[in-house]
Amino acid sequence: MAKPTPRRRVAVLGAGMIAEVHRRAAMLAGADVVGVLASTPKRSTAVAAVWGAEVGYRSIDEVAASDVEAVHICTPNASHVPYAVQLMEAGKHVLCEKPLGISLDDARHAATVAEQTGVVNTMPFAYRFHPMVREMRSRVQSEEFGPVNLMHGSYLQDWLLDPRATSWRVDPASGGPSRAFGDIGSHWCDLVEWVSGDRIADLVSTTSITIKQRPAATSASFSAADTDAPLVDVTTEDTALIMFRTVGDVAGSAVISQLSAGRKNRLWVEIDGMHASAVFDQEQPEQLWIGGDAATHLLVRDPHQGSSEQRRLATLPAGHAQGYAQCFEAYVADSYAAIDAQRGVGQIPEGLPTFADGVRAATICDAMLRSADSRSWIRVQG
Repeated sequence: MAKPTPRRRVAVLGAGMIAEVHRRAAMLAGADVVGVLASTPKRSTAVAAVWGAEVGYRSIDEVAASDVEAVHICTPNASHVPYAVQLMEAGKHVLCEKPLGISLDDARHAATVAEQTGVVNTMPFAYRFHPMVREMRSRVQSEEFGPVNLMHGSYLQDWLLDPRATSWRVDPASGGPSRAFGDIGSHWCDLVEWVSGDRIADLVSTTSITIKQRPAATSASFSAADTDAPLVDVTTEDTALIMFRTVGDVAGSAVISQLSAGRKNRLWVEIDGMHASAVFDQEQPEQLWIGGDAATHLLVRDPHQGSSEQRRLATLPAGHAQGYAQCFEAYVADSYAAIDAQRGVGQIPEGLPTFADGVRAATICDAMLRSADSRSWIRVQG
């Protein structure tokens, strides 16, 4: 009788909201989350007990020396590159939250090490994994859609609208020099480039810091405001706007905000072609709006209709709502499939974002910051 395949052993770095998302997706993909590294050894032990994990690590050195196959990095941004580099050099496959470092040089360094070590390296630009995003990509890149003449949209949130709200993301030492654009604008740019198959070539931007001071104490993202902490000056942007032209000479624009009241996670991407337009709204992920000059209609997610990738990722029957959690689960499952493919089992799934995509996001963010500072058009390299 053949021996059963051992279950995949993975670790999670971080214990906040997104670490919980990674942990759940890992377990649903058939992995054992055997260890966790939190902010302190004491917290690591406590979280491991809650999670039912074997170990609460005391340091990144313990994670690198462990027998886990893959590691999910869900810690503050400044730790992403040091952790990823050490783990990749130890032979671990890495699923790293974005951004890939807090500078373009950091991102490039991590991507270079990834290439040198040959380990699987992925980043959760998870909105790619909505089935209707796959359908949008298939249609936009088809001959029937016609040449693209405009790309536009927005990514709007309101979780920092309260002047007392804060997070480690607000602090440039932990989160990097860009907040709103680096955190959510990166998702918008990744999605519009991946769906269209075109790349931003030049951009001009402006940013705003509306709330000049926030509490100094760090807190978890999306958590309640701290009313007692002293105030410190804010240097990372609340909003960012870009206009751009693509390599294919298509015009575009995007509005990015973390101060838009009532907008919880409204990622909107519209691509207008000569024969049709297409809209994906992340808060309405079950449908894709298709516009024509004579009529418009809504496509509904359906595992029996549409493009092959839409059908592959539509894991629930039509009419049974499928959302962010499921697209994140698909990202993790596809990352694990890439690990298996490296061993000769199966193939690397389509559309899996890697550290190269993390460098691309860092490149656009760097150009956005330089444009806002110089108030001029900037060429986006690469």
